[in-house]
Amino acid sequence: MISLDNLTVSYGGWTLFDGISFLINEKDRIGLVGRNGAGKTTLLRIITGEQQPTEGAVTLNGECTIGYLPQQMKVADTTTLKAETEKAFDEVLRLEAKIESLTNQIAERTDYESEEYSTLIHKLNEAQDRYHILGGNTREADIEKTLLGLGFKREDFTRATSEFSGGWRMRIELAKLLLRRPSIFLLDEPTNHLDIESIQWLEEYLKNYNGAVLLISHDRAFLDNVTTRTVELSMGHIYDYKVPYSKFVELRAERREQQMAAYENQQRMIEKTEEFIEKFRYKPTKSNQVQSRIKQLERLERIEVEEEDLARLNIKFPPAPRSGQIVAEIKEVGKAFGQKRIFSDATFTIERGQKIALVGRNGEGKTTMARMIIGELESTEGTIRIGANVNTGYFAQNQDDLMDGEFTVFDTLDRVAVGDIRTRLRDILGAFLFRGEDIDKKVKVLSGGERSRLAMARLMLEPYNLLILDEPTNHMDMRSKDILKRALQQYDGTVILVSHDRDFLDGLVDRIYEFRDGGVKEYLGGIYYFLEKRKLESLQEIERKDIPTATTTKDNSSGKLSYEQKKEQEKLLRKLRKNIETIEGELAEVELSIAAYDEKFATATEYNEADYAAYNDLKAKYDHLMHEWEKASYELEITENQ
Repeated sequence: MISLDNLTVSYGGWTLFDGISFLINEKDRIGLVGRNGAGKTTLLRIITGEQQPTEGAVTLNGECTIGYLPQQMKVADTTTLKAETEKAFDEVLRLEAKIESLTNQIAERTDYESEEYSTLIHKLNEAQDRYHILGGNTREADIEKTLLGLGFKREDFTRATSEFSGGWRMRIELAKLLLRRPSIFLLDEPTNHLDIESIQWLEEYLKNYNGAVLLISHDRAFLDNVTTRTVELSMGHIYDYKVPYSKFVELRAERREQQMAAYENQQRMIEKTEEFIEKFRYKPTKSNQVQSRIKQLERLERIEVEEEDLARLNIKFPPAPRSGQIVAEIKEVGKAFGQKRIFSDATFTIERGQKIALVGRNGEGKTTMARMIIGELESTEGTIRIGANVNTGYFAQNQDDLMDGEFTVFDTLDRVAVGDIRTRLRDILGAFLFRGEDIDKKVKVLSGGERSRLAMARLMLEPYNLLILDEPTNHMDMRSKDILKRALQQYDGTVILVSHDRDFLDGLVDRIYEFRDGGVKEYLGGIYYFLEKRKLESLQEIERKDIPTATTTKDNSSGKLSYEQKKEQEKLLRKLRKNIETIEGELAEVELSIAAYDEKFATATEYNEADYAAYNDLKAKYDHLMHEWEKASYELEITENQ
């Protein structure tokens, strides 16, 4: 269906990958894996035609259609959720018009034996077949099923797309992509914006899909549940395994062992042969044997051991000072932003040494609870009591807000380190893969993965006994996640995790607190016990349960907002909408600049350091603006619902 032939991508003197080739067949389920920076996203962009390789070609058969979901994209905001989603059926609507036109033409004709009549019948049959293939008869049901499966509620269908945050808008684009039913899905980290329930729904959809799937993901469980083939990009080369990810890890280790054993045997043979040649080179009686061995070495096909990418994190948390038995006591706690209530009556106790997970759909209050425990937010009602001698380390999702982009990597740690630990900052940064000149980079040019590593390194500066980690694995590759998981398993303090990564949570946490429908429920057991208990594999019934909406404060006498309240709210809404428009204008400008650089790099013949520095600055600015846009949109949503 798609053939990749001898693809090479070079930037100046640096080669990203060199002469890679493989086929994507109908109904393939391929996981594209490799460490951050290996070229996975670049490969997807080459397949879509957005970027051209330095050498080689991509060939698609005539019938192949591609549905591509990048990590970041501009989404429409001029219509409602349902109307925007219906755009996925543009071809269906055109076919409906064509079928109607052909039907009318046929009804008016009486020349049933003519060639023209036969041609019209043939065109009508073709159009109807294509209409059925694209789901024309069931599109309303398909739209509803897809939107509900991705976590939207029925009352969301008529909401303007501009009211949704960035993560939810990405879900809209994913819904449109799924409904278009292309020949192949190219999905770049599709689970980053999804919660556990939506991830499971997407797994089932992709497993049963009639086309092919090529996806990039650092979610091991998602890869294992969806894919049957694993293609690894490593050190510029490609390795193709006809197995899911977990089996691939085993086979890759076996291949490496076999390769090393064969290489070592051959090296011993070469060494002995060379010793024989040197020993008897000048003895006439051995000349024939010497010449025979020289020719043997010349004919020998040398075994090469593939270069192994050994860059990896080296995480070990400092021993935790002893805290009191009760680390945090949450009693009848609730939180509301204005008139929008997030949750209420949350009551549970966290004890020393426990490792717990906060899970639930996006927007249900997991991050809010984490920020309340560390004192960043005040509860609306109830009490949160932190135990004796508790010292908390916090890893937040919004690293842009917590680190100054103008500081260097080294300065970011140096400004908060106290005491003897300052003499070990370079060692700590080295353990998190910041080496040599890396420590002098400014934070604003770092990738998402690098910022996550730097934020994690800050947790090494002090011996905490409570770690609160909010989506710590979002930008981590598979090996780094495994290393972090082992470090947390060995850590002797208390851990609170907000995560949707089931494989990461499995074997790490022993109790789950689920945020759902405005409340919090405790499950004593691991993540898969929780999933089984909740019967999340049959999500349809769960997703159809509506979340109760908070009531709006009304004027006591009339049941309506007072005139003064309305006037003040309208003034605030105008201000918030203007702020969003300003941010969106800046985003559009930055996107144009990034696109210009992408086009320039695609045809570049040499590496220009200044261009790449400017390009990284633009990407950092884009990430910051997207974060500001999400915050502004969320504030607007809260205000509109008051």
